[in-house]
Parts: sequence; structure tokens; C-alpha cells
Amino acid sequence: MEIKNLKKAAQRLQKAVKDKERVILYGDADLDGITSALILQEALKNLGGQVAACYFPDREKEGYGITLAALEKLKPLSPALLVSMDLGIGNVEEVPLAHKAGFEVLIIDHHEVIKGLPKPALVVDPKQEGDTYPFKEFATCGLCFRLAELLLGSQMTDSVKKSLVELAGLGTIADMMPRKEDNILIVEEGYEALFESWRPGIRTFFDMQPFGKTESRSQLIDQMISVLNARDAKDGMPAAWRLLTVSSTEEARVMIEEFIEKNRVRKEKTRSIVEETRKRMVSKDPIIFEGDTFFEYELLGSASSILAREYDKPVFLYKDLGDMSLGSVRTPDGYNSVEAMKASDHLLHTYGGHPHASGFRIENSKRNQFRDNLREYFKNHERTS
Repeated sequence: MEIKNLKKAAQRLQKAVKDKERVILYGDADLDGITSALILQEALKNLGGQVAACYFPDREKEGYGITLAALEKLKPLSPALLVSMDLGIGNVEEVPLAHKAGFEVLIIDHHEVIKGLPKPALVVDPKQEGDTYPFKEFATCGLCFRLAELLLGSQMTDSVKKSLVELAGLGTIADMMPRKEDNILIVEEGYEALFESWRPGIRTFFDMQPFGKTESRSQLIDQMISVLNARDAKDGMPAAWRLLTVSSTEEARVMIEEFIEKNRVRKEKTRSIVEETRKRMVSKDPIIFEGDTFFEYELLGSASSILAREYDKPVFLYKDLGDMSLGSVRTPDGYNSVEAMKASDHLLHTYGGHPHASGFRIENSKRNQFRDNLREYFKNHERTS
């Protein structure tokens, strides 16, 4: 039994290498998307293939997923095989446009399928209809690691496997996927590989231990993830990508110190959003639904997580962009945010993600109706155990 289309995806990438096709890696700008792209880039290089471009969309400026702005920027590279990672499953409108522009699309994602599969595209997602593989809770980087195993076959040496599984472990931990079944092995092997890593960015972090000495390996990894989560894109490349691919310890040290300072500022700004939201909350409301023009979108996931834990209720925070609002959602166990938003499908521009961590984009004129629909939904749907 295997993950649906995983073998087909490996064969398609092998063909791309053999025929010297242009391959574009298109990933979400979080650690899951970044490690996924890096796994595939290194696997393709080990086969003798080349990556024409890596692209990570800016959610606030472009939106989430395969965006029209990105397709316009990438158009000079067509025809090409466009591999999307940790996004794309909801792009039922954009994928046909990508195909029309000369891109063949391969989607590797782990999010809920909402409106059917994008066509024409080859899709790897354990949550798609017809996937009989029993485990459904991979991070995308875990799927990419499984794909790399098929892609490389006998060329997957021990050293190559270690360099890829450390990325899969890191992304799986960062995306807070359940540590059970298939993920147990990915995380355990990833832990061991991380502490033997050849990557200057990782080795330098462990040498510096910038947050002070710690006896716990898991705490050290969590600290590294907080540094890698620094929102500092340069020339379209996120901070984590740059640190994980840096070639010298000297550059890595400068980056880490810079990212730590950015992380400190980030925490202060997140605290401000949480405090402002607390002031506005209505205690009897079944949800927390707040936003503002000064709320920074990149901080809303962290702020929502804090509030969801503190008040034990679904949290929908958004940044007001003028005509549109861009939101981040977190819910405690027992609530499914994606199902809740399906009831407002006709109001939302885009939405999707995981039951407990998702996002949305909506026109401001429809925002109050969306809020009222959510209130009604959570009043009428009992919490699952």
C-alpha cells in the first residue's frame, strides 16, 4: 500500500531530469514548505537534475497558494514542470491558468481538499479521495522525503538520507504534526541527523547555543525553529531557506544573531496584538474574531495560538488590508476550523488549511456576515472529543 500518486510523481520527476526539463519548486514560506523545497532540490541534484527557480509567495502581498502574481513572474520560464509544496490543493482556478501559461503542475500538499482537486494536475495528498494509505497526518516535508526515497532509489546513500531526513524531521516538528505512526520514524531519525548535520547554519546554531545552555535536545530544536521562523525575506528567499543553505559558519553566525533580534521584536509585537484583542473580546461570544490595519499578518498565527490556548475557543484574527482582510485561524482540540468556514464558502475569496490551523481571505464588505456565520456555526456544533 502506498500514498496515491507518489510513484507517479517520482517517475515524472525522473523524466524531467532525463529530458533536462525546467523544474520550478514553489513552496509555502513556512518551515514545512521551505524544507519540502530543499528536500526536492537536493534529491534532484543528486540525480544530476537542475532546478530553474525556487519561489515562495508573499501571503500578504500576493495571497496564499499558486498566485496570479507568481505565475506572471514565472512566465518567462515556461514551459516547465511546476512543483507546488505545502500549498496548491485549493487552487482550482489558478492551476488551469498555470497550464494555459505552459506549466505542468505537480501538487504535493497535506491540507484538506475543499472544492475538489485542481485540474489538470498530478496530486499527492493523503487526504484526497481514493488515497488508501492509512496514515494521513504527514507534513508536506514528510511526503517529499517519501518521494525522494522513490526518486533516488539505490542512489539514496546513508549520507544523502541523513541530509534529507533532518529537513523532514525539522519541518514535521515545526508544523506541529502528530508524532505517531509514520511521523515517529521521520522525527526520530531527523533528530539524530540534525545533531550530526553538515549544514553550516545548523552546526553554527548548536555551537552558539544562543539562548543559553540547555540539557534537552527537544528544547534546542524548538529554539532553532523559533530562529528559523524569523520573517526576513530577501530577494524572495525566506530567512529559513537562507540559513539552511548558507555556505559558511561566519555568515551563519551573523544571520542567527540578526534573526534572534528579529524574533525578540516579533514576540513583543505579538504580545501587543494579544493584549489589544483581549480588550475587545466579548466573554460570552463562542469565538474570538478580531482584526485591525495595524495587526501584522505574519504574527497572527502565533497570537491566535496564544488566545486559543488561553480562552479555549476558536480564534479568527485578521489584518485589514483596505478592501480585503487576510486572516489566520487557530482552534483548540475538538473544533474543525475548515469545516466551520465551509458554511461561508460563498463569502470567502480563499480559505483552507488544517482543522486546528487555517487561514482565510475575504472582502471587507462580507466580513461581518462571515463573523456572524461563524458564531452561528460554533453555537450549533458540539465540540468533538
